[in-house]
Amino acid sequence: MKELGSMTELELLQTNHAVIDELRRRQVVKTNNSPIGDYTEWLVCNRLGLTIQGNSRAALDGIDAEGLRYQIKSRRSGTNSVQFSAIRNLDNNGFDFVIAVAFNEDYSLRFAFKIQYEVVPNLARYQAHTNAHILRLTNESAEQEGVEDITCLFS
Repeated sequence: MKELGSMTELELLQTNHAVIDELRRRQVVKTNNSPIGDYTEWLVCNRLGLTIQGNSRAALDGIDAEGLRYQIKSRRSGTNSVQFSAIRNLDNNGFDFVIAVAFNEDYSLRFAFKIQYEVVPNLARYQAHTNAHILRLTNESAEQEGVEDITCLFS
């Protein structure tokens, strides 16, 4: 394989496509989108023993043996405060926990938090133009009641 720095843009795109295809074959990712979201769902469900849900389950990514529902969020970020993707229909109580996983720029794990549903409105702010709540966390967010640091489960 050629060194990445010597590849053309087209070769890089083709290599990326081949990697995504192989990750799909291994059932690590479910879509051709950026793999970080699918990878995190796969990782969390495997580590926590959750049953992963299909793409059509809004607000629900995994279910545990007791029937508790998990929404899984991830973000790759180099900043102190990590903004996760939108949580839609928060008032509908579509999950029992959010698992928020932050990765550093090099994809190494920064933190993983298990957040009780009741605490999410205190940590997220509503954005009218997206009609969703935006969860923003830092390493210190684990100090809040209802937030459990589960980073050690992914080491």
